[in-house]
Amino acid sequence: MPNEPASAAVAAFQWTRRKLLASIAFALSAGSVSNAFARTISGSVPWLPFTASPPEVAPAEGWAFFTQEEAVTVEAIVERLIPADDLSPSGKEAGCAVFIDRQLAGPFGDSRKLYMQPPFHIGTTTQGLQSGITPAERYREGLAALDAYCRQTFSGKNFAALDPTQRDQLLQAMEDKKLNPADPADQRALFELLLQNTMEGFFADPIYGGNRDMAGWKMIGFPGYHYDYREYVRRYNEDYKLPRLPIGGRAAWNAGEKG
Repeated sequence: MPNEPASAAVAAFQWTRRKLLASIAFALSAGSVSNAFARTISGSVPWLPFTASPPEVAPAEGWAFFTQEEAVTVEAIVERLIPADDLSPSGKEAGCAVFIDRQLAGPFGDSRKLYMQPPFHIGTTTQGLQSGITPAERYREGLAALDAYCRQTFSGKNFAALDPTQRDQLLQAMEDKKLNPADPADQRALFELLLQNTMEGFFADPIYGGNRDMAGWKMIGFPGYHYDYREYVRRYNEDYKLPRLPIGGRAAWNAGEKG
C-alpha cells in the first residue's frame, strides 16, 4: 500500500506526457499538411531550380573590382600559377582572374563577415593570416608594388610584359620573401592569397566566374551537382555517362525544357 501514491503519480505523469506529445505531433502535422505533397519522380525534373534561393550569377563581362591594369597583371600571374598543358587550359583561360575579381568585389574582398579588430599577432600556420588588411586592400597595394618593382627592375616593363621565365622567377621570389626586403611578409602574403584564390577559381562552380567550360572539373573527373548518384554508387571502374552539372543547371533547364 505505501507504493500506491507513487505509482499513481507515475501513471499520471505518463498520461500527461502522452497527451503533450500527441498534441505536439498533431499541431506539427496540421501545420505542414498544406505544404507537404508527395510527388513521383518520373522522367522530369521534380522541382523548379533555385525557386527558394537563386544563386548570384557573376557578371559575364567587364571587371567588378580590378582596374584594367590590375586585371592584366592578375591574368599574367594566374597564367603562370596554372600554365596550360595537355591536361587543362591555363588559369587565365579558365577564368581564374575573373573569379578573383568577383570575389574581391563582394563580402570576401572587404572581410565584412570577419572580426577585423586589433590586436593582431603572428599566429601559427594553421591559424591563417592575422592582419587588419582586407583581401581587397592586399591585392590593390600588392599589385601596385609588384608592377612598380618590375618597371624599376626591367626597364619600364610591367609584370605582364615579362617573359614566362621572368614571371616565374618573380613569383618564386615572392613566395621566398625575397622580392621586397623592406617588407618580405607582405609580398609572401600576397603570393599565398593569389595562389589560394587561383586554385579556388579553377575548381569552383562556373557560376562564380572561374572554371570556364568546367575545365577544372573535366581535369579531375568531377561530374558536378547531380540530384541522385545512387544508381552509380557500386558501379566501379565505369565512366560516368551523364553530362557535368553546374549549380546553374543544364541548358535545357534554363530554356524551360524538362529532363
